[in-house]
Amino acid sequence: MHRRGVMSLIEVSHLTKKYGGHTAISDLSFTVETGQIYGFLGPNGAGKSTTLNILTGCLAATSGEVRIDGLDIYEDADKAKRRIGYLPEIPPLYLHETPAEYLRFIAEAKGVPKKERAEQIRKVMEVTGIADVADRLIKNLSKGYRQRVGIAQALLGNPETIILDEPTVGLDPRQIIEIRNLIRELGKEHTVILSSHILSEVQEVCQTILILSHGRLVACDTPENLEKLLSSGTVVKIKAAGDAQKLHSLAAEMPAVLACESSSGEGEEGVFTAELKVRTGEEDEVCRNLSLALGKEGIALLSMTAESASLEDVFLELTREEDAAQEDGGTKPVPEENAKPVPEENAEPVPENEADGEPDRGSAAQEEKEDGE
Repeated sequence: MHRRGVMSLIEVSHLTKKYGGHTAISDLSFTVETGQIYGFLGPNGAGKSTTLNILTGCLAATSGEVRIDGLDIYEDADKAKRRIGYLPEIPPLYLHETPAEYLRFIAEAKGVPKKERAEQIRKVMEVTGIADVADRLIKNLSKGYRQRVGIAQALLGNPETIILDEPTVGLDPRQIIEIRNLIRELGKEHTVILSSHILSEVQEVCQTILILSHGRLVACDTPENLEKLLSSGTVVKIKAAGDAQKLHSLAAEMPAVLACESSSGEGEEGVFTAELKVRTGEEDEVCRNLSLALGKEGIALLSMTAESASLEDVFLELTREEDAAQEDGGTKPVPEENAKPVPEENAEPVPENEADGEPDRGSAAQEEKEDGE
């Protein structure tokens, strides 16, 4: 499989999905470019699966537009869908077939030319590492191997973009590592969109991260740039014994110190802890000067560490801000000029088991889950 030379784009404009009075995603706009691994990050119920189901044409939007390589996902559905390989959160597997039988069926369903099917199936089984279990019943495979079979079916037809919805949920640590490595390999020849609610998951493999909260896009950038969002100041943590007020006085005299907070140490008389917000790039000088000044004031410095903002800090801060916005103003309405009418039946009520904003995945997936039990 070779990456095509033409840039392929996914363009999402003002996408909104409502279930009755509940808004699962609201005025969502972003662009996916060729040649990267994108991470959809957000807490459960943020709207990740809803968005991916709309991107792949499995679910109709209430309003907005999705274009796959310039093709409208609704008006040019057949052509647009051929450019995407999709692994839903619940893999669409037939448990009483073997991987080889299942992939032959999927290849035919996707319209892979008959003369190319055997070679494509061989390649996807090799890429996903399932050739050794090709003739075993899927119901007898581990969850890790089932995920690989699901990824293999997404690769059939050689789509430019591979979309994976929570591909490591329910896997053990070893299987998670194996799937992550597989995703990295796929990223060398495909554009990959990976959905997850686990921070380490997207940080490990993704080059661009989109953070969703309450159906809104609250950030889109590289992991490194997202970490810099909160690094206008570095936090210096101090533990010392003595007069905390003297520390405040010393910190106030240092222009690079933006803020200083202290509290008494628990169960330790005379010991206090403090956090200083220090201008990034000047933390080393502040630590050096402060340690010397504390010694002169008779304050015993027990520990001092400098910590930059982590991606976890950024994620918590951004989603906290969105939580506050929701409490203050609720969901922002979508401008009328961006609305795209859809059939009335698409404004369905929220299914009882989907009140958190994720879509109903249908009876077929549920029947498969019951078969697997």
